Formats: sequence, C-alpha cells, structure tokens
Amino acid sequence: MFKRNLLTASIALALAAPLGAQAAESAELAQIRDQIKQLHDSYEARIQALEKRLQQAESIAGKAQAQAEKAEGKSVQTAALPQSAPTSASAFNPEISLILSGTYANLSQDPAHYRIAGFIPNGGEVGPGARGFNLGESELAVAANIDPYLRGQFTLAVTPENTVGVEEAFIQTLGLGNGLTAKAGRYLSGVGYLNEQHSHTWDFVDAPLAYQAFFGGQFKDEGIQMKWLAPTDTYLELGAEAGRGRNFPASDRAKNGVGAAALFAHLGGDLGISHNWRAGLSYLKTAPRNRAYSDTDSLGVSVDNLFSGDSRLAIADFVWKWAPNGNASRTNFKLQGEYFRRREDGDLTYDSAASSAGSHADHYAANQSGWYLQGVYQFMPRWRVGLRHDRLNGGSVDYASNSAALAQPAFDPVKTSLMFDYSPSEFSRFRLQLAQDKSRIEATDNQLFLQYQMSLGAHGAHKY
Repeated sequence: MFKRNLLTASIALALAAPLGAQAAESAELAQIRDQIKQLHDSYEARIQALEKRLQQAESIAGKAQAQAEKAEGKSVQTAALPQSAPTSASAFNPEISLILSGTYANLSQDPAHYRIAGFIPNGGEVGPGARGFNLGESELAVAANIDPYLRGQFTLAVTPENTVGVEEAFIQTLGLGNGLTAKAGRYLSGVGYLNEQHSHTWDFVDAPLAYQAFFGGQFKDEGIQMKWLAPTDTYLELGAEAGRGRNFPASDRAKNGVGAAALFAHLGGDLGISHNWRAGLSYLKTAPRNRAYSDTDSLGVSVDNLFSGDSRLAIADFVWKWAPNGNASRTNFKLQGEYFRRREDGDLTYDSAASSAGSHADHYAANQSGWYLQGVYQFMPRWRVGLRHDRLNGGSVDYASNSAALAQPAFDPVKTSLMFDYSPSEFSRFRLQLAQDKSRIEATDNQLFLQYQMSLGAHGAHKY
C-alpha cells in the first residue's frame, strides 16, 4: 500500500513540474511583452512630439523667408506656398493697446501759481495739474515686428488739455547679435531709472520733484540709441544716445549735428531666490541756445529770460526688489531711489522782452541737485501701499550782474507722498494718493488724488 502511494505521488510530481515551469515562462513572456508595448508607446509619443516641433519650425522658417523676401522687394508666390501665406500675413498684424486714465484732484493751493522755487521754470509737465475731475494722459500704442530684422512702435499721447502729441515713434533692431540693439526715431531716453517708463507704469500719480525740475517731467529726444548687453551672468548694460536735443533741458536749435548726448550703464543681479537689484549711472549733456522761460524778479514783476550755454546732468539710480521665494503674486516690496546733480554754465539775458536798454545779458552758472526715495509694499494680493519723499537742493546760483534782479532764494523744495492702490486685475488699477507739497516758499499745498488706469488690448511687458 505504501509503495502504491509513493508511486502515485512521484507520477503527480513529475507531471506538475513541467506545468509549473510553463506557467513561470508564460508570466515572464507577458512581462516582456508588456515592457515592449510600453517602449513602443513611449517612442511613438516622442516621435509625434518631434513631428509637431518640426512642423512648427518649418512654419516659422516659412514665415521668416516670406518676410525677408518682402523686405528685399521680391514677390512671394502665394499659390506655390498655400500654407505659409496666411501665416506670413498674420505676422504683420500689429499689437494695439490703449491706456485710459483719469484723476480727481483736491488741492489746497491754486495750481495756476505753482512753481518750484529756486529752479528755472520750463513749461514742461510741472505741477499737480488742474483741480477737480480731469482726464489723465491716455496713450494709444501700435507695435509690430516689421520683418526678421526690425520692430516698430508708435505711441500717441492725449493730454487733459485735449492736445495730441507723439510720445514715441521709433524702429528697433531685432538681430544685430553680440548683445547689440539699435533704436532710431523719437524715444524716451534711457538715462536714470524712471525716465524710460511710461507714466501709467509709475507707482505714484505724478513724477518726483527731481524729474519735474531737471526734465520737465520726462526727457525724450529724437535721434539714435545704442545698447549693449554683456554676455555675463551678472546683468550689465551699456548705452549711448545722440539726439537733436529739442526738449528741456535742451532747446530746439534748428542746426545740423547733435544737440544732446547721453551715456548710461546699468548693473544688476540676484541675491538668493528672494532678492534682486539694479544700479545705474547716467550722464546727459545738452547745449541749449536762447532757452526761454518766464520768471518773477525781486520786485515781483513777471519777466521773460533767455539762457544759452551748456547743461550737464549726472544721475545715480538704485532699485531693490524682494519677493518671498521669488513669487511676487502675494507679497513683494520695492525700494527705489535716484540722485540728480546738474551743472549749467553760460549767459543769461534778463527781461528779454524789454527794449535793448532794459534787457541785460551776463554770465550765469548754477550747481543744483535733488533726489527721491520711495518704497512700495504689496501686503496682500492686489493691494499695495507706498511712501515717497522728494527733496531738491537749490545749491549755488550765480547771476553775475543780474543778481540784484534775480535773487536766489535760500529754500529747498520738499514733498512727501503716501499712496494706496488696488488692482482688480493686471489690466486695471485704482489709486488714492495724499501729498504735502512744499515746492513754493509762501505756501504748503496739501493734495489729494484719486486715479484710475485701464489697459485695453495687447500690451508689452513693463521694464524692470
């Protein structure tokens, strides 16, 4: 009996061994087949992605070729390239944007009598503007790539006084290489930090006193600008400008050659992942001739004077930004400041509207400076608060023999501004600003502003 059971078990074991081996082999084969299928699916997805990238690259190349041929005066055979023709045509659709702005101003002093004591009035965008409700400066901008080599931009500004002017109109290179960029036309100068930014990007309703005193608001010129961006990890930009010198502190001389020249350098970088900074030095030289301005002499009489000579302005600027872990969407802080120092030397004609016997021309020299410092803190999404302090130094002014009629007051203009703003989205902003302006010797102007700003259409990224 025992032998029979042993024999039966041996036979069963012998039969089960091949079946187990076969089952193990089937599981291994299934695993191999599954791995092959996964590899096949992965490579097929990668091949499809590469084919899509190839199609996009061919489309871009076709568009660039069509633009290049158009720029060179060649006719593009759209019948032979039915797919590239619509792409090439759409490439010339311009980016159009409109900035709408408006303010309400409550001023304790009459803005018609506004002046910055001790500094030559210049008829620019100086002062707080009119009382009550006002249309702010609205901007209409059109920009597009002209071809693979050039880009154009045109910005039209409409002032509250219903005047229309060309803010900027320039062409800019796209592919000079080696970090070089050239710009020609009318443009906001690259000197300083705030000057190159349009007013709707400012953190306060108005420009600092230094910009009003030394630039009449902002300095823009008509000429050529060259910039070079160094191929370094640390941000380094060098720039130079040569222009007509039409605007203050220059004057329209109606001459051949250069009326204003500027040099500037910017350096910046990151400090960890939460901090970044930028510092700059700028130099602007102009040579105004018969630059006219109205003034009040020592007897309180309004007179018209003329200045001819050289004007040299140096600017140092610094900006530091903080955002936790580099994410500025919830909270962030920006500290910004600029220092101006101007030297003017030449001849001043006192009371130029008087008869030759009444008017008097003599030497004039002035060394004056000014600065501002501001901080803006976004304490929660969409909400910000900011504080700015402006100060000008009347410095030394020598009127020579005209000193008796044009005495320099021993007074340094000062202004402090506090602002709150709320941005429902990246396209709209509402702002409240309170300011105490001590630009006039005789009175302090307590100011309240309410402002709205709306951005319509495609709008390029703002500068750092």
